[in-house]
Amino acid sequence: MHRRNLMKSLLAAPLLGAVSASVSARTGSTVSVTTDYSAPASDAPLLPRRLEPGMTVGLVTPASNAWEDEDIRFAGDVVKSLGFRVKEGANLYQRTQYLAGPDAARAQDFNAMFADPDVDAVFCLRGGYGTPRILPMLDYDNIRRNPKVLLGYSDITALLNAIYRCSGVMTFHGPIAAQNFTDYTLAEYQKVLVHGERPVPLGAPPAFESAPGRVERENRITRFAGGRARGRLIGGNLTLMASLVGTPFEPDYRDKILFLEDVGEPPYRVDRMLTQLWLAGKLQQVAGIVFGKFTEADTDGNTFSIEHVLRERCAGLGVPVVRGLMIGHIDDQTVVPVGAMAELDGDAGTLVLRDRVVA
Repeated sequence: MHRRNLMKSLLAAPLLGAVSASVSARTGSTVSVTTDYSAPASDAPLLPRRLEPGMTVGLVTPASNAWEDEDIRFAGDVVKSLGFRVKEGANLYQRTQYLAGPDAARAQDFNAMFADPDVDAVFCLRGGYGTPRILPMLDYDNIRRNPKVLLGYSDITALLNAIYRCSGVMTFHGPIAAQNFTDYTLAEYQKVLVHGERPVPLGAPPAFESAPGRVERENRITRFAGGRARGRLIGGNLTLMASLVGTPFEPDYRDKILFLEDVGEPPYRVDRMLTQLWLAGKLQQVAGIVFGKFTEADTDGNTFSIEHVLRERCAGLGVPVVRGLMIGHIDDQTVVPVGAMAELDGDAGTLVLRDRVVA
């Protein structure tokens, strides 16, 4: 779903420290969580179990919902086709305008899935808008005690990075449940979450059969700056990463490899958000930057190109920067583990996962 025009209001974030959030859902239930948002002592992440057939996957909608109930049932069938049982969140079918129900209801479902010993992993039905609103309501202590695979992208970026920062649990930027997996997406998903391969390249362009007069056009790698860097991965959707700046939930950028993507954002908006990260000193702290896909960007009229903006904003950082890996609002998607150690080669245009990411 487009991020454009959906981030008009931001989370009124609490200060660092122990904070209590208590909100009543439409169902009459209450979310009351007292959590220390300070980062775990160690940068090394807690690993969830690798995915195996027969596991139970909790299906949640922490942001927006699908338009129709049948789309939700479709998402459940996608999860079942991967060999899992499905447990639906109690509020999975709720809708409140652009949100999948009241904030407290969405947070309640999310917390319940991590507290439930019968649930082995948590898949997000879709992105959209709304995850920053529930960040103060999440039980990070409970998530820390019960590491599980959390999979999603787009607006789910806020959850992925906040959970890694506040609980130390590794999370996974990858396909949502409400989409069919292409052969490429399935292979990337399996090598990371099912087989736990390492070292393994992430997001390399799909195979393309060249011929005289025909070469790859859609999935090219742009090398903005060469060199090699090692660091733990953080990132996801640029809009969400910008929205986390200055809150207790933003990840530590120091010595990290930052990956970014977006959809429906014209170059001037991408420029504005990257400039925010730069002015906040975040881009100057990273070890390297990986740009995925910036799809459906309106470049009509008198404007810079996306390539120009990305290149200019990263000029002078002195770290490897590449663009074009299979990360973003695209059919062929890789899975990027937030918190995993990886190596970026700016000359080769590759990102290689070095860590074990599932137990």
